[in-house]
Parts: sequence; structure tokens; C-alpha cells
Amino acid sequence: MKKIVLLFIFLLMISCEKDDGKLDFIIVQVNDVYEIDALEGGKSGGMARVANLYNELKAENPNTLLVHAGDFLNPSLLGTLRDENGQRYRGKQMIDVMNAMEFDLVAFGNHEFDLPYNDLQKRLNESTFQWIGTNIKFKNDSITTPFYVEKDSVKTTIPKTVTFDFKDVDGTILNVGFFSATINSNPKAYVDYGDLYQDAINAYNSLKSTSDVVLGLTHLSISQDKLIANSLPNVPLILGGHEHNNMLVPVGDALISKADANAKTAYVHTITFDKKTKQTTIDSELVLINNSIEEDETIATVIQKWNEVLDEKLKVVIDNPYEVIYTSAIPLDGRDTQIRSEQTNLGKIIAASMSYAYNDYVDCAIVHGGSIRIDDRLQGEITGVDIFRVLPFGGGIYKVEMTGELLEKSLQYSRLKAGTGAYLQLHNTSYDINTKSWKVAGNSILKNKIYTVAVPDYLLLGYDIPFLKRGVKGLKKVYENPENHPGNDIRKVVINYFNTL
Repeated sequence: MKKIVLLFIFLLMISCEKDDGKLDFIIVQVNDVYEIDALEGGKSGGMARVANLYNELKAENPNTLLVHAGDFLNPSLLGTLRDENGQRYRGKQMIDVMNAMEFDLVAFGNHEFDLPYNDLQKRLNESTFQWIGTNIKFKNDSITTPFYVEKDSVKTTIPKTVTFDFKDVDGTILNVGFFSATINSNPKAYVDYGDLYQDAINAYNSLKSTSDVVLGLTHLSISQDKLIANSLPNVPLILGGHEHNNMLVPVGDALISKADANAKTAYVHTITFDKKTKQTTIDSELVLINNSIEEDETIATVIQKWNEVLDEKLKVVIDNPYEVIYTSAIPLDGRDTQIRSEQTNLGKIIAASMSYAYNDYVDCAIVHGGSIRIDDRLQGEITGVDIFRVLPFGGGIYKVEMTGELLEKSLQYSRLKAGTGAYLQLHNTSYDINTKSWKVAGNSILKNKIYTVAVPDYLLLGYDIPFLKRGVKGLKKVYENPENHPGNDIRKVVINYFNTL
């Protein structure tokens, strides 16, 4: 009897260790993360919380990946600040945090290329995680070469595809391949964006014979992601970015997933692949990243180091940058595409605050969309730091007198420049599409009338709107601000206005 029991136990042990052909792996996905720390007064987001989520999942299942679907080097408030050598940080803080978090795979977003090439190369060289770049290459005149990471004078090309090998306790081995695709939004001269669709298809074809599962890690519009999903029906999941709001979109038998910007959420995908049936099962959970999740202590320490840098710079301008100045029940839209092509509620508030700085003794106010750099929506508790994130470059504003002809010409130029930084956000002026005319306070602009307008100093230098600058015929007078006037820093102007709402 004893021998039979021992034989049964032995056979059971063998059966338990036998490869069953199935393997579970997990992917934690974030995208469009510009700020390393929590927002909304510490209630939402925070990379230290994402790190804790990832570490807990990986402790349960070693076959767990942490991936980023692009956009993290720019824009950010910290990125605009300068170090002791006068160099802007330009995403250095994000690389530092992401290295500590040990990201497994990262795709390029369009905002990575906001950096001058030399700064981007510095960030690539500082990174210790794996990049992927399927359709993008470095362009120097007519010559294109892959981007690379250089360490100790050794250059490593950033690959078009990346493969991970997983193994579970019963011996099942799985090869998971990734391709990427990056949108050519705001294209830069030093980037060759290739043919993102054909490049994705070619990458898939190179992976399919050696990978059990092929997935996409993309930074595209949802319409572009759908085209790729329809072109590659055997790709069960495309982990994407770019839109800033979470979505899980089915396309045939596949899914396209995007989390909310600034790590307000993260997607956790639990994926099971059966090597016998070739079937992939995906369970996708959108996880709220908020103060119910503890922070990883190691990552929190790295973030605190950078927060001290930020605090030192901010307190030169305002005493209490973390004080809540307003609570918004609705999102205030400062996303790049919207702020540069349509009137948004955030743009309206900024322009209104400029009028308020002069006790509303102006006819209207204008501010160029290119000065609003947050590429996100503000909601919940808003602090002074958030306003610095919105307007990181600061600068002053002035009350000026100009002819109706110059004002109308500037407004029309802005309208024709929709999609660029020259597009204006407005207060007390509007375009009547029926009469095709501009109005101030509901009345058509008179060309010979003199209007008082609140204007950023940047525009008065002839930037964005080349004919709107000091010295031009239609600009009659510029009122200089007293030394302590809030108009000397537009961020103070906006903070003061929010405090009145």
C-alpha cells in the first residue's frame, strides 16, 4: 500500500510539472506621462504609485512587463527649468525616474522629438530601458540612419522589433514580439517617419515566424491604430497612446487600449496564450492611480529629489506654489491639438485673467496657444504648480493700444494659422461665421478705432504673428507695468484670477 501511495505522489508530481502549453503574462501600460509626481493635490497619478502596482504584480507573476506607449520627455514644467550650467533639463528627470522603475519597453511619442536632437540623444544615452522604433529614423540631410543609444563610446541601434521570452513553472516557453509605430504629428526636420503602416506590417511579418504572440506598442491617433489593427488581424492587442483619455476599442477580434495621460490610470492586461490552440485570451483592467495605492519608496525618493529642484525654482516667483487655488468639476482643456485650433475653456480663462490684471479696463485680451504647454486637461484641485505647468515659460503681459485694423488682421492671421502656436485664445472677442467678421464685445471691429488689448510680451516681439510687434504703425502705445505689477509674470496673473472664481 505504501509503495502505491508513493507511486501516486510521484506520478502526480510529474503531471504537475508537465508543460501544459499555456502561459499567463501581464503587461502594465502607461502613456503620455509628462509629470513624475501626483497631480490634483496629490490625489491622482504619480509614477511612484505605478511602480508599486507593477512591483506587486511582478511579485505574483514574474512574467510581467512595464511598458510606455510614448510621450514623456516633453512637455513638463521641470523640463523647462535650467540646471547649474544653464542647460534645460528637457526630460532628464523623467529618464531618471523611468530608469529607477525599470521599464521593460518604451516607444517614441511625437513629443520626444520636441527636444533638439542633441538633447534627445543625451536622454537616449542616459536611459537604461529598452526603446523600440519601427518606423522612425534619424535624418541628416538626405541620409537616414536608426536612432541609437551610446554608452562608453559603444552605439547600440534602437531596434524595429523587440522580443521577450517567458517561461512558467511547468516549463511552458513563450516568445512575445513587439512592433511600434509613431505618429508624424508636428514633424521635425531630423526625423524620418517612414511609412508607418507598411513599416508596421513589415515588422509583424518579420516577427510572426519566431513569435508565438505579436503585439503593438504605438503612439498614433485612434483612427491610425484601427487601420493597423485591420491590416494585422492576428495581432490581438495594440497598446497605444496619444489621445490622453482612456479607451479600450475592439477591432474585430483585437483590442486597442489607451490609458489616461499623466498616469491617472494604467491598463493592466492579463494575457493567456495556448500554444496548442494558438488562442489568445486578454483580460484588460483599467486601474485608477490615486491615493488608494501606496507609493514605492525607492521611486518616491527619486521623485522627491526632483521636487526639491522644482520647489527651489518656483518659490522665487510665488510663496506657496502647492496651495489649492481652484477646484474644477469639469476638465479644463489645454491639450496641444485643441489649444492650437479652437477656443477652449482653459484658453478662455487665461485670456480673461489677462483682462482682470488690468481691472478689466481693456477691450479684449489675446494669448497665443503656443505658450500653453501642458498638453493635458486640468480637473479637481488646481494649485499654483499646475499653472506653472500650463505656462512654464512665464513672461509678462502688457496693455496696449492698437488700431482696429491691426487687431482684426492679427485675429484673422491667427484663424488661418489654426493648428500652430500662433492660434489665439481670446477674451471678449469672437468671429461671426455668418458675417465673416470679427467682433469685440459683440460689435464689429472698426478699422480706425483704437482698442486697448492685453497682449503677452512674446507676441510684441514679432514672434508667431510677425506683424504684431513694437514699432509697427498700428500699435499706438504700450503701457509699461510698474515694478510689482502682476502682469510682469502671466502665471501670477492666472493664479490671481483663479483665486477670484
